[in-house]
Amino acid sequence: MSRLAKRPIAVGKSTVAVAGGVLSVKGTKATLTRRVHPSISITVAPEGVMVEAKDRSRLAKALTGTFASHVRNMVQGVETPYVKRLILDGVGYRVEARERELVLTVGLSHPVALPIPEDVATKVEKNIITLEGPDKEAVGQFAAVVRRVKPPEPYLGKGIRYESEVIRRKQGKKAS
Repeated sequence: MSRLAKRPIAVGKSTVAVAGGVLSVKGTKATLTRRVHPSISITVAPEGVMVEAKDRSRLAKALTGTFASHVRNMVQGVETPYVKRLILDGVGYRVEARERELVLTVGLSHPVALPIPEDVATKVEKNIITLEGPDKEAVGQFAAVVRRVKPPEPYLGKGIRYESEVIRRKQGKKAS
């Protein structure tokens, strides 16, 4: 069993409730819900939220740490949103936010339109895409989908990369 799951998770200002196999966390900025696996029990106590395995199966032991991490991320996300920044590197690479879709022009034969998830806010400034939302999983997944359109290549460094990502460059051909 996870060591982190043995300690109670501090709730802070948010409200945590478990009813009918659904965990809901309500904070000042957002409300998040997640289905709880049947082999996991989540109890809300005055000192915090406890995540425990209902049985001694290997799956239940593995899921205690996972759900403890989910609860921790949900409690943090409803108070302060998660932020991911993506940078477009390349001549002529552009990005445009239209209504609920992100349109990328990244050197392909056609512009790529990606639908923006409901709980992710997108802001575009020049060649920097800022994704923000209370759900860590949704923000990270959408950032990965955007990056997958044109991943950075190692020779010229062109493509879509995360703000903190370092691209290891290769040398290329040598002249004789």
